This record gives sequence, structure tokens and C-alpha cells, in this order.
Amino acid sequence: MAVFTATTNPEESVRERENQKRVRALAVECMVLLRNDKETLPLQKSGKVALFGNGAINTVKGGTGSGDVYVRRSVNIYDGLTEEGFTVTTKTWFEKQDKVVEEEHQAFIERVTEECKKTGKDVTLTLALNPFNASAVALIDDADVAESDTDTAVYVIARNSGEGKDRSNVPGDYQISAEDEANIRFIASHYKKSIVLLNTGGVLDSKVLRAEDGPDAVVYIGQLGNIGGLAVADMLKGTAYPSGRLTDTWAENYEDYASAATFSHNDDDITDEYYTEGIFTGYRYFDTFNITPGYEFGYGLSYTSFSVVPGNLTVEKDKIGFEVTVKNTGEKKGKDVVQVYISAPEGEIDKPYQELKAFGKTRELEPGEEETLSFCIDAASLASYSEEKAAWVLEKGTYLLRVGESSRKTCVFGKVVLDETVVTKQLKNLFADADKKEADLSSKGAVRYSYPEEAAQIEKAECAVLKAADIETETACYSELPEAPENRYPDVKIQMTDVLSGKYTVADLVSQLTVDERICLLVGNFDENTDPNDLSAVLGHASLHLPGSAGETTEFVKGRDIRTMELCDGPAGLRLTPTFLGKEDGTFLSLGTIYESERTDIDRTGYTQYYQYCTAIPIAAILASSWNMDLLETCGNIVGSEMEEFGATLWLAPGMNNHRNPLCGRNFEYYSEDPLLAGKCAAADTRGVQKHKGIGTTIKHFAANNQEDNRMFTNSHVSERALREIYLRSFEITVKEAQPMAMMTSYNLINGTHAANYKEMIQSAARDEWGFRGIVMTDWLTTSPLSKGLSFETSLKYDEASPVGCVIAGNDLIEPGTKDDIRLIKEAYERGEVSLGEISICAERILSLMLKTHLYEGAEPYNDKVPGRNVTFTCR
Repeated sequence: MAVFTATTNPEESVRERENQKRVRALAVECMVLLRNDKETLPLQKSGKVALFGNGAINTVKGGTGSGDVYVRRSVNIYDGLTEEGFTVTTKTWFEKQDKVVEEEHQAFIERVTEECKKTGKDVTLTLALNPFNASAVALIDDADVAESDTDTAVYVIARNSGEGKDRSNVPGDYQISAEDEANIRFIASHYKKSIVLLNTGGVLDSKVLRAEDGPDAVVYIGQLGNIGGLAVADMLKGTAYPSGRLTDTWAENYEDYASAATFSHNDDDITDEYYTEGIFTGYRYFDTFNITPGYEFGYGLSYTSFSVVPGNLTVEKDKIGFEVTVKNTGEKKGKDVVQVYISAPEGEIDKPYQELKAFGKTRELEPGEEETLSFCIDAASLASYSEEKAAWVLEKGTYLLRVGESSRKTCVFGKVVLDETVVTKQLKNLFADADKKEADLSSKGAVRYSYPEEAAQIEKAECAVLKAADIETETACYSELPEAPENRYPDVKIQMTDVLSGKYTVADLVSQLTVDERICLLVGNFDENTDPNDLSAVLGHASLHLPGSAGETTEFVKGRDIRTMELCDGPAGLRLTPTFLGKEDGTFLSLGTIYESERTDIDRTGYTQYYQYCTAIPIAAILASSWNMDLLETCGNIVGSEMEEFGATLWLAPGMNNHRNPLCGRNFEYYSEDPLLAGKCAAADTRGVQKHKGIGTTIKHFAANNQEDNRMFTNSHVSERALREIYLRSFEITVKEAQPMAMMTSYNLINGTHAANYKEMIQSAARDEWGFRGIVMTDWLTTSPLSKGLSFETSLKYDEASPVGCVIAGNDLIEPGTKDDIRLIKEAYERGEVSLGEISICAERILSLMLKTHLYEGAEPYNDKVPGRNVTFTCR
């Protein structure tokens, strides 16, 4: 008899209610107060409010695609305000809005249907991957104002996005539409208090929001999960307060971004994307080339005010230490974010004006209360990567320490002088690009950002000396080709429980498996009776045991007590089918998936109905805006508790690619333009999940996955230095600080090689240089010809990734898995193109991880001490 862990009780569970309370308690802290003229916020009390905007009722809880979460209810802003005692007085306007949205929706369906006829694409799949985004809005007029009978207007701008499609720099998407702009200016001139809420997954053109005749208050609320409307009500009433800071630079004009001209569909070539800006992304670009942003990185206001005073600077060997005292100098309680930036000396290596190197958030401070935060920075973290030396290098000279509340609101408080240039880590260059067309952008001769007090601050700053002799040089060791394990116990049939007891090693077990069995372990579980060309059977919900789970490991290897790990999508919660019918033999029928509506046409004889509703937490982009790692850990803990309840092993999250360009369709799933902040956030999220015994995270998408249009076949051309300092750096931080159970490679190619086939990135960088000990898996259908069907391009320059290449690269697990993957690997082995050692080590890593999961009694919270064979390393 199969045991489903879901409940048969249709009522809302205690766990659902408690987790929603936990999310509500933290959601407001993530919001960013962008404008608050005349102390408009918080409102003194609930009462009548004129509510407008496309997001008032169609509030976006999170983006589309694998990041979506099926929930029992989602509280929009209209309902949230009503539940919390507000009276919404704009009934007539909502009637007008309904008509506008219906017209827009109908036009959208007709347009997609017509496009699919021309291209031969499946209409249902196209709509599932590119759902309707209601951006149209009805104009507000004098009659609406008269009906509202209030001096307070709240206007909600919503934008939705998701995987498979990038945003566009057009009105109604990145740009504020003409109707939105007219409405915002209208409420600003007709109401005493005008408030705009940004229910978006990221950056918008903000000019009208900052205009002199613009609204009184603006709050970036992001997308807060299924209780977002209640959190907004809490913020407006003042029962909770925003203390977030932006994690991206909001440009004055979209064209100000370094990658604007060529990003995705902005030029004719959406296949080869050249990252010619190099390391100069986000604030690094705006500050270094003195481009004034609309809102700078790290920006955010508060209901109160703070003083930020740095303390004494110390250097002890290779550690730089200092304290910062924050005092609440205002009249309301609040939290502050302290940001530490360092400017490296100009030398042989080109460097940005400044880089974030540390940050901290205070506890809640009452008026007059203060807190002292302590910081300790490793000198090695200040190094730059030298492609010439294939090493991380600290160049001699003066390093300026800056502290403040945003990237454009800092003061220089310290100087650290390094006496000699030193190599902190000797590596080897791994990421050559044979198709590199031009050198990365250089800042030589650029007029950098400055401010009037800067020179005087530098002169007066406390100085300390850092000695090169106190900084050790590490040398990376790179693994040799693995040998197949020898069967040392031919008379014993080794079981997984035997390995768990310590009697044998994982290598001993793998040595007894046939070649076919070893290969099967590397390919996800699949139903042999399913049509391999049926996308709906494998994309998003391919599990045969946990309804709605994206996939699972194989069950084809029998007689060894090898169990099945369930892999569930995220990252804004746990994505499972909310209700299904199950039989005692383990078969089930989903009553709702991304491809099906609720079904009433099923014979339910012999079935029991089950429920597994999950919690939608705030999206990563707004969680990161909290700059509070304890808060992110709490959200990870919420997800971990639901994984335990429903039997999930790996959460296919967090997503953590850098925000290279604000038009990337999946930026809502990712944290920031800055790799330090992104890496710290993913590490905190991972710690929260992996507090739970035997379950873990899967950090993704590894790497340089910054474009959704043609995402499976786009080739990211990125220099060695930019990869190491920007696009791989966040993954490295997460691995070293939290050791996630798994990592997922991205769809795209990097410098001509599919990420899933990139051995230098997977083995040499992640495992050998960083010490990653978990498993690596592909994204779904990476190796399948079906991936071509998900591209909206009619001609493709590159093929799908190779399953054989995955094995050679150390990409252990191919998901969701097909017979063809197994066949191709077996044929390559027989031709001598892949060795038994390469196959075996992937199998060992999968089984080693499995033994540390909840699938086996005695599992503990995961760490990197996974039982398994030691791989020989040599320094070369």
C-alpha cells in the first residue's frame, strides 16, 4: 500500500494558518519606502480609501512558471484592506476596470492563437508558459473622486513576469503606461494623500513616481505571496513598517544600463549575448562611469531617522575589523541597514569605484535607542581576479572603507594600506571564449562618481596597515579522472543500509552494479508507458509518487534498497498539486496542474481525495530587500517544514542569478544585482531549509542565466574575470557558507558550451575550488530534443545539451529523464567516449547524498560530511 503524506481533510490546516501568520509578520519589513512626502505614511487609522490600479484586485502574489505556488487562497489588496477595516469607495471605477481587463484578455488570447497558427506552436502550452498579464487600466475621472468620499487614494501598479519570456521596455511593462501616468498625476492633484504601491517583481521606470507633481508616497511592495493584501493593510495602518532597501539600481532611463542595447530581444541576435560590460554591472557601472540613477542601489527611506557612526578600525593579520553604532534619532521605532563598501586602489587590474563587502541590519530600535554592529572582513575578499596571472590578486595601495545607508549615501571612515601586491589564491583559467569579439569595458580614463565631502573624508580617515606577509596564498587542487571502483566483496550483496551502518562504502555498493544500473541512477525516474514526446507529462510535474513534484530519482535499480528522492519546484514556496485522487496501489490523478483546470469528469470509484496546499512566501527579489538574513532563514524554515510534511527531498530553489538587466523575465526569482548580497541570501535560505532533517536546497541556475527569450539555446559570452567576480561569485558564497545539498545547471550555453556540459565550471570551479559536496543536476529537458519545442525561435544555432557531456562534466543527474538519455550514455560508453569511472562517480554522489536524506532512518540535518569515496586530488 502506498502512503500519501497529504491530508484527506479539506479544511485549512493549522500549519497553513501558522505559516501564513509567519509570512505576514515578516512581509512588511521587506517593503521599500521610496517616497514619503509630508509624512503621508503611515496612515493614522483605517477608514475610507479610494483604491485604484490594475493590481488592486489582480494583485500578483509571485511570478509565473516553476516559481508559482498553488495555494488555497490568495489575498489581494482590495480584500486585504477590507478585512482590516478599510472601506473601499471606488465601486464604479472597478466596474470600468473589469471591462478594460476583459477586453485586454480577449485580445491577448486572439493574438496568441493567431501567432501559434503561424508558428505551429501548441496554444495551451504557449499560454501556460506565457500567461496573461493584466496591465490595462481604466482612467480615473472626477466622478470617481466624488464617489470615493475620502482624501486618501491608493494606486497599485502590478507587473507580472515569468520563465520563458523576458520583459520589454514598453508602456505597460518596464515603462509606466500613459494611462497609469495620467491616473497617478490625477490622484496626486485630487487627493490630500496619494500613495502608489509597486506590486512588481523588479524595476520599473520611476520618473513619474519621483516627479515634483507626482504622488505623496511610493512603496515598492514587491510580490508578497498569498497573504500580500493583508501585509499591505498592516503597512498602511502602521501596525508594521517597511525597512527594506533596494537590491538593484533603478536607472533614470532604461538605456542607462550597460547591457541595454543588446540584451535579449533588444537587438536582432537573441542567441549570442556578449557580456561586454564585464564586471561593470549595476551600481558598479553607474558609480564608475558617473551615471546618475533614479534610485541607487541600497536606497530606502524610513518612518524615522538614524545616525550611523563608525568606530575604531583594526587590522589583525588578514582580518579587517570595525564597529558601526546606529542610533534612532527620530520619533518612531524602526530598523536600519548598514552597508559597507570598499574602493580598491587603481593598479594593473581595472576596478570599479566601489563594491559592497559587508552589511548588517539592526534590531528594532525605539526612539533614542542605539545598537553597535561588529564587522570583520577577510582581506582576501577584497582581491580582484587577474586573467593574466590566473589568480585572485590584492594589489598594493590604499583601500578606502565606506559606510552608509545606500551606495550613494556613504562616508569614507577608514583606509587600509597594503604594503605589497599579493596573490590570495592561485587557480587556473577555466572559461576561455573562442568567439570573444571584443575586450571587456574598461574604466581607464572614466570620470567616476564623487561627492563634495569625499576628498576631505579620505584625508581625515583613520589609517591601518595590512601586510602582504600576513596573507596566505592558497593553491587550488584539481581532480584527476576518476577510476571505476573495484568490487572488493563479490560474495556479499551490499545494500544501502549496509553502507549507512558503516560496514561498506558507497563505492563498494556501486562497484557491484552493472553498467546499465549505474547509468540508470544518473537519469530521473520516468513512466516507460508515457509518450516521451508529451511535454505535459514531463514538464513541471514528472514525479510518479508525489503529485505535482517536478521529478524524482530513478527506481529502476532493484534489490539494493535504493529509494526515490522527490524534487519539488520553488522558489516562492513549495510547488505541489493542491489536490489529487489517490489509490492504495499508489496511482493518482491530479485534479489541478499547470495544464489542467479543476476536473469534474473523473470516475472517483476506488479513489480517496487528498489535499496538499502550500504557502506562497514572498518572491526572492523582495525578500532580499529586507537585507535581513534571519528573515530569509525563517522563510527557508517555512518551506522546510512543508517539505517534511509532504515528503519532498530537494527543493529546486533558491534561484540566485544576478540581475544583469531589469528586463530578465525571472529576476523576481533572483535576489540582486550584487553577488555578495545574492550569495548571502541564498545561504540563509538554504540554512533555513536544511535545519530540517534530511532535506535540502538546489541552488540554481548555474550559471550566467540572465535571459529568458530563447533561454535553452542562448550563448552567454562572458569573460573569465566577469564570471568569477560576478556570475559565479554568489554561488561560491552560498556553497562555502551553507553547503546546499544540490545545484542545478542552467539551460544556456556559456562561451560555446552548454552549462550542463561544462566540466570546468561544475567540477573544476564548484567542486575543486569551492569544495561543493552535493549533487549537480540538469534543468528539465536540457538534454531532450523536446527543448526545441519550447523555443519561440524558428531556427536554432545550437543543439540541446548532451547527456553524455553531462556525465563527463560531473553533472550527476539528468532530469526529468528519458530512455534516450540512458541509451545515448550506454552507446557512448561502449564506444569509449565516457569511462566507467566517470559514470560511477556520478552514481556514487547521488547515492551518498541519498543516505543523508529523510529516506533513511537516522538522517540528520545535512552537512558536507557525506559518506563516500575520497576522490584523488592533485595540484596542477
